[in-house]
Amino acid sequence: MRCIALAAALMAASTGSQTWAQDTITLDDALERADVGSGAGDAASANPRVYGPQAQEEAARAAIEQARLRPNPELSFEAENIAGTGAFSGLRSSEYTLGFAQQIELGGKRRARIGSAQASARIAGVRRDMSTAELALAVRERYIAAVAAGQRVELAREIVERNRELARIATVLVELGREPPLRAMRAQASLAEAEAQLQAAEADEIASRRALTALWVPTEVPWRVASSFPDISPPVATNDASDPLPLRLAGSRTALAQAEIARERSLGVPDPTVMAGVRRFEGSNDQAFIIGVTIPLPFGNRNQGNIAAAEAQARAAQAQEAIVEADYRLEFERTRTLYLSAETRVETLSRSSLPQAEEALRLVEIGYRNGRFPLIEALAAAEARDAIRENLIEAEETRATLAARLIWLAAE
Repeated sequence: MRCIALAAALMAASTGSQTWAQDTITLDDALERADVGSGAGDAASANPRVYGPQAQEEAARAAIEQARLRPNPELSFEAENIAGTGAFSGLRSSEYTLGFAQQIELGGKRRARIGSAQASARIAGVRRDMSTAELALAVRERYIAAVAAGQRVELAREIVERNRELARIATVLVELGREPPLRAMRAQASLAEAEAQLQAAEADEIASRRALTALWVPTEVPWRVASSFPDISPPVATNDASDPLPLRLAGSRTALAQAEIARERSLGVPDPTVMAGVRRFEGSNDQAFIIGVTIPLPFGNRNQGNIAAAEAQARAAQAQEAIVEADYRLEFERTRTLYLSAETRVETLSRSSLPQAEEALRLVEIGYRNGRFPLIEALAAAEARDAIRENLIEAEETRATLAARLIWLAAE
């Protein structure tokens, strides 16, 4: 079943190869297509991964406008002494009252309500920025993975070509009687294994490109990426980011908790309702003005429970902010250390290990063609060189991925 799946994937790749060959995309292009590039700004986006958080922020800002509104006035109408008995039968002794009432907010309720809504909007804005930064991180990581997959395909193709040549030479040497038939069989087995690995690498490369394209248009034909890893220059010091997003989010949550304390305290102050109106006496055909006031009496409920809860939430938010800052510093230093280590490993493999292995393989292949080295020596030298090349691809992928994470950690 796996072979069938690989064959289907490769058939799809060959069918669309002409289109894909024209659709090579750089990392900057990928970021722009995902609407998280340098020129994206606050413009409207068609990417749901972008406009979803933007809509959440818009909703939070709309809540600020709602918080600015004061309570609506109330209009009341009352009819008394209607359809009774005796002197109150019919409408002869009825009384009609038309009143107007208005609740007056005291204790800074409106100001506290607006402050809480503004704090919530700031959190929504930070979350939008974090979503954008996380999407940019995903684009970089998937682009890097696609480049690595492409390089593994190229390596697998070279291995197939080399093993095919070794198998041909082994067959010739067997025919000349200079190698036993077992050598040719082993060379053919190595060739078959290399071809299977090539099919797997090509299928993985297609999947990697599809994963990248899915970040902006899930149904779009996967683009080809560059053959070399992008040059990503990350920040290497924590002071490169004055206000990183994780700390901004934690600080915004603390500010919201403080705003909630003010709001709950304001709710503990009773709001009076004043009323004015006119009353008509049908029996005497007279009328009079009326005024009144309603004041809740806070004998038992002064919202003290909610105030205590808000204060506890504020203390928890402050503690969480301290934890987030400590964890952020630790994560940044850890990622920076791993990045510098990966950079050193790339330099060592590319400048020392790989050139030596390639030179050793070249000499062994020359000796093998001339019958001076057995097939096993040629295969061993080739496997050593291939392992170093695979390690170099892995090291470059790790370095680029860590650089992308450093950019994400330093995002503001």
